Amino acid sequence: MGNQLEILEAEALKLTAGERAAFAQILLASLDEDAEIEEAWAIETERRITDIESGSTQVIPIADALAQVRAALK
Repeated sequence: MGNQLEILEAEALKLTAGERAAFAQILLASLDEDAEIEEAWAIETERRITDIESGSTQVIPIADALAQVRAALK
């Protein structure tokens, strides 16, 4: 396996910087989590945005949220 990796690396390094960047994106995308999980997160994100826009969820500034967490940890 190491030999195949070395060959692939050598070939990849022959590519232009732009081609290597595109190849890297393809490789990273192949490591992404399951499409079902991604879809579930997209649905959850939309639900949270809807809750915020409708006013059914209270938005707390990050500074206040961090202060609350710090206080709870003391």
